[in-house]
Amino acid sequence: MFYDQAKIYVKAGNGGDGAVSFHREKYVPRGGPDGGDGGRGGNVYLRVDPSLNTLLPFSYHQHFRAENGQPGQGNRKSGRDGADLYIDVPPGTVVIDEATGDVLGDLVEPGEVLLVARGGLGGRGNQHFATPSRQVPRFAEKGAPGEERWLRLELKLLADVGLVGLPNAGKSTLLASVSAARPKIADYPFTTLEPMLGVVSVPGREGGSFVLADLPGLIAGASRGAGLGHEFLRHVERTRLLIHVLDGSG
Repeated sequence: MFYDQAKIYVKAGNGGDGAVSFHREKYVPRGGPDGGDGGRGGNVYLRVDPSLNTLLPFSYHQHFRAENGQPGQGNRKSGRDGADLYIDVPPGTVVIDEATGDVLGDLVEPGEVLLVARGGLGGRGNQHFATPSRQVPRFAEKGAPGEERWLRLELKLLADVGLVGLPNAGKSTLLASVSAARPKIADYPFTTLEPMLGVVSVPGREGGSFVLADLPGLIAGASRGAGLGHEFLRHVERTRLLIHVLDGSG
């Protein structure tokens, strides 16, 4: 099944707390403060995986949390940083902040990454708070919380050529005849309910092929949201060429 919209929650890791500790060893009963710093919380990234072509996995898994940083320790030992979290998305994914509506990124290239939630900084240990007038600080900083937000993901297909036209005009038949794609073909309107992609081989052309997209039939008023208009018009935004398919039988 083709899913081209999803909403997910991302939470970066919290920073680890700084440590309250004092140096202790034989013959040094009253050593100074040596509490280490907390580790940084893990960041959350979105990463383009070219093997994906749908947002369907996010209908099952919507909450993502990176690892927290570890607390500091005595003897000036810093806590371990939290592991970063990478969430794979298909090429053509537009990332939108659900709260503000701001577009955070448009992920197209394979391997491209986008930072969507920054991990919190680790707190400083008590070694940082010793002064001539306060030689025994019995406190340390807490780690900072990691960023969190809801994201709206919208997938816009990456195709060189898009087929548009009225329902049942023959777009799916054309796609099936020039590529190895096998869309559903039937003699009734709106047979195609989700976009289909096919690779068309062109001998002698640089690259040897191009991607052709068959889009669900459009009706009058589609640009204003009529029918399936807004749901699928986004998929023609990236195409280099549009082919308007007409039914010649009428």
